[in-house]
Amino acid sequence: MKKDLGLYIHIPFCVKKCEYCDFLSWNAGEEERQQYVAALLSEIESYREFAKGYRVSTIFIGGGTPSVLLPKQMEDILQKIYEIFELERRPEITIEVNPGTVDEEKLQCYKENGVNRLSMGLQSVKDEKLRLLGRIHTYQEFVESYELARKAGFDNISIDLISSVPGQTLQEWKEELETAAAQNPEHISVYQLIIEEGTPFYEKYAEHPELLPDEETGREIYLWTGKFLKEAGYEQYEISNYAKPGKESRHNLKYWERGDYLGLGLGAASMVRNIRMSNTKDMRTYLERCDKPKTMREDVQFLEEPRQMEEFMFLGLRKTRGVSKKEFKRIFGREMDMVYEKALHKCLENGMLLAHKDRIFLSEEGTLLSNMVLSEFLFDL
Repeated sequence: MKKDLGLYIHIPFCVKKCEYCDFLSWNAGEEERQQYVAALLSEIESYREFAKGYRVSTIFIGGGTPSVLLPKQMEDILQKIYEIFELERRPEITIEVNPGTVDEEKLQCYKENGVNRLSMGLQSVKDEKLRLLGRIHTYQEFVESYELARKAGFDNISIDLISSVPGQTLQEWKEELETAAAQNPEHISVYQLIIEEGTPFYEKYAEHPELLPDEETGREIYLWTGKFLKEAGYEQYEISNYAKPGKESRHNLKYWERGDYLGLGLGAASMVRNIRMSNTKDMRTYLERCDKPKTMREDVQFLEEPRQMEEFMFLGLRKTRGVSKKEFKRIFGREMDMVYEKALHKCLENGMLLAHKDRIFLSEEGTLLSNMVLSEFLFDL
């Protein structure tokens, strides 16, 4: 029987790097982009034998900004995937698109080549905040791209927003989220701004936390977001993700539920048969070795059972449904209460975790302090 698999395809190009972004991406010319697409096609081709043991249920094309590619380039990538991999009958196929880089021709190409979900990078509805973040588009350009996507027939659209940006108040955030939700997307991701080392934002704000919303404001923003979106018909199914019924990201659920996924492209990460690995982040190496993936892998690590248990807990607890004791025993042959006796007792006692029937999940307070709570489930190896 064929095993379920997700595919992640990385497109490392964008028009302009955002001020807060630490992803593997940069602005590139047409010749470099075409070289990369050719290499990506070779890498996909190299998995022909591997693919025989799997059936793909989700594909996520991320970046960078995949929508900077020409329609023909995206068509070639998707058609090569369909040639090499067997897909289930109704796979979820997502492309990340940014306003200012997508048009009617590209959207039609995506639609004709099987894409059935878009993830749109909005980040803010206020133009001054978009400029601060280093985005290349205005809110009106987002609206125009969103309407084009609807016109092209896309009925499963996710939008990304960033909260706790410099100078943001709770009232401003309320206005932002109300405006964004009024567009009625099927899915909303809300990420609290993290100041990442090596970014322009790090230079500006790392030593000036007073310019950012304080901890209490961040807490109020998070709690109000969940309350407002629930009333608007969205269920929170993961710490940062909200969806209308049945519109959860199936691909992202693979990450949190430790399903197998294969990363294709520069720097793309994989987790297959409890082996975690990444492709090289060096473009020259990738172009030279794209047809021999084993020669360009980095950080290859087989996860022994204790690491698998850790991931089961700290990835699974990100979901609002939490983790299942029965599933833990099915996978590991041991009782969760025995393996994690002290951690469970402590977190249930202090109210960071809640229990209902078979499931353990974060409380509201536990979600606000999730990093601290999840660290309780790491073994001291």
